[in-house]
Formats: sequence, C-alpha cells, structure tokens
Amino acid sequence: MNTKTISCAAVLAVCGIGLAHAGSATLYGLIDYGVNYQSNSGGGRIFGGSSGIMQGSRWGFRGIEDLGGGVSALFQLENGFDSGNGRFLQGGALFGRQAYVGLSSNVYGTFTLGRQYDSLVTFVETRMNSSNFGGGTTAHPGDLDNLNNSKRVNNSVKYASPSLGGFTFGGVYGFGGQAGDFSRNQIWSAGVGYDYGNFSAGAAYMNVRNPNQSFFTALPTNVSGTSLNNMTASPIYSGYASARTYQAIAAAGRYTIGPATVGLVYSNVQFKNLGDTSSGSNPLRLTGTAKFDTAEVNVTYYWTPALLSELVYSYTRGSGVGSIGSSRYNNVSLSLDYYFSKRTDVYVISSTEFAGGTDSTGRAARATLNALTASSSNRQTFVQLGIRHKF
Repeated sequence: MNTKTISCAAVLAVCGIGLAHAGSATLYGLIDYGVNYQSNSGGGRIFGGSSGIMQGSRWGFRGIEDLGGGVSALFQLENGFDSGNGRFLQGGALFGRQAYVGLSSNVYGTFTLGRQYDSLVTFVETRMNSSNFGGGTTAHPGDLDNLNNSKRVNNSVKYASPSLGGFTFGGVYGFGGQAGDFSRNQIWSAGVGYDYGNFSAGAAYMNVRNPNQSFFTALPTNVSGTSLNNMTASPIYSGYASARTYQAIAAAGRYTIGPATVGLVYSNVQFKNLGDTSSGSNPLRLTGTAKFDTAEVNVTYYWTPALLSELVYSYTRGSGVGSIGSSRYNNVSLSLDYYFSKRTDVYVISSTEFAGGTDSTGRAARATLNALTASSSNRQTFVQLGIRHKF
C-alpha cells in the first residue's frame, strides 16, 4: 500500500468514512492563493489576498471498484475551502463542491446520485479555455450562466453516456418539491458534446424552478417568503429574485492550431415570470421576463511547453423589464501562466470590466467582476499574482 493510499485511509478514518478496501480511493486536491489589487470595491481600492481566483482551492476523495462485466461502482467527495483563512466554502458544507455515488458501464454509460454539476458545466464549461486558464474574473457578469461553475445541483440524478464516435450526451435532474407542489425548486438540464482531433464543441440547456431558493444559494432550501433574497451577490441579477423560472442555453467550441487555441462561447439566460413573491423579494414590483445574451472569444497561446497566455473578451447585453435591467457589460482579461511542473505553477491575471445602462436594482449599472464586491462606478480592474499547487 503506497503512501497516498495510507494517508487517504487515515483521513477517511478521521472523517468517519469507512472503506473496506482503502486502495480503491484516491486523495487529491489543489491550493490556489495570490496577492492582488482591486481598483474599486464598493468605492475604495484594495490591496490584499484572495483564494481560488485561478481555480477554486479544494480537496477530495474519489474511488472506483470493478464489479466485473465492464461495470464499476464509483464515488466522489469534494470539499471547497478558502486557503486564506481555512474556512469551508459553499455555505460551509463539508463536501460542498461534489458528493455523489453511482455505477458506470463501458456500454451503457454512468449513473450517479448526489450533489453534482449541471449539464452547462459538463458540456460547455469544460470546453472553455477561459475557465481553465483565465481564472474566475474572466467569467460572465456574476457568473449568471454558471459557466464558471459557482453553483451545484442538490439531490440530483445524473447520466453521462459513453463516447459514441466522438459524441457524448447526458442530463441531470434535481429533485425539488415540497408538500403540495411537486415541481417547486426542481432543476433539470441536458447537453451534448463532440470531440474530434483538434476540435471540441458542446451545448446544453438548463431549467430551474424558483432559482432564488434552489440554485442561486450555497445550500438550497424549500423555505419561501416575500423578503427572502439569496441573489444578493451581484446587482446584475439580484433584482430578479422573484423569478419563477431560470432558463439558460449555452454553447462553446474551440479549435487548436499549433501552439494556439481559439474558442467561441455564447449563452442566453432568462429570468422568467418575475413577480412570484413566493420565490423571492420583488421590491420594484417587476413582472415579465429579463434576458441576458453573452458572447465570448478567447485565445490561448503556448509560448513554450511551460509558458502560456490567455486573452478573453466577453460582451453581455441585458434586456430587462421596461427601464430596469437594460444593461451592457464588457470584460477584457489577460493572464500569463508558468508551470514549474505539472503540479505547480505561478500566474498573473488582469481583468477589467466596463458597465453601462441600468442594472436589475434600478441603479446605474456598476462593474462587477465575478467573485468580487461590486464597484461603485461603471469600471473595475483586478490584478493578481498567484501560485497554484496540485496534489
């Protein structure tokens, strides 16, 4: 039994998770931290440190057991944490990033159950070089389309097909429901992907009921109330807490030519049936549907096998309700990443966002780079020097 397996078994024992065969589990993780400058955070400049800007800090366990006949049992438990202060993220959940168990077949695909990623993440986000090499501040405003994977689906069943001539497909269904309302808080999504040589593309659709309580919160609940608003993280959409339905459609493609990879991304997000106060607060008494369209182009270039840079530009246009939410956001990001080894790298990220129009709260649109406190003006710049280590 090797050192990693022994350590894994020991940690599992400490966590109270027993394994009959410790050798079937692997302990893994990464730590990401950097020092940074933010031009405007609620009205002032900040020099400080942040965890997980390039990639969320995490640790976890994954395991697989061969059951014979091409069938295996599998599980994954993954914790997210802030390496600056040691606290758990995702609402303080022990395994807030992922927690699932299931069966996998070489012929029929994989079925898993638990807290999992939706189809937008599985089929679109994984094909976006910007999310893999550009860091969280390159995400679309407020990560409103979840293409930076800031949200999960609780109590879900997920299917992933095997590769069929380069094609894959799958879907996720999250059980919502409460007494007398089976569909409340339910989430479902489906997607398809294609990979051939240097080309990769994917598309997905997601539908969420009562998103303020089921999706835009660290730990979803079935509690309803007119004053409840879990969507306060970003003024881009915080005024739409009363939406009965959230709908997102997204697609991404990329092609590699020598040392360069060029990618395109598009998403359409709709907060539908505004005015349902059983879903969330509605201080502006909005009704109807608010929409966001986002287009992105990203370019990754390997200067050497160990040195790469990423340029990302995205444009988001909000079509709100009347004069509320008619907005636009331009985001330009550049990163430089140097790998000392496959496990350790250092990087520099610079992102700037420009906002215009009126946001969902009825105020002049403020620049709000993903994962940061909103600016008090229409512009915000963020620069970070960081280090990431994987284990």
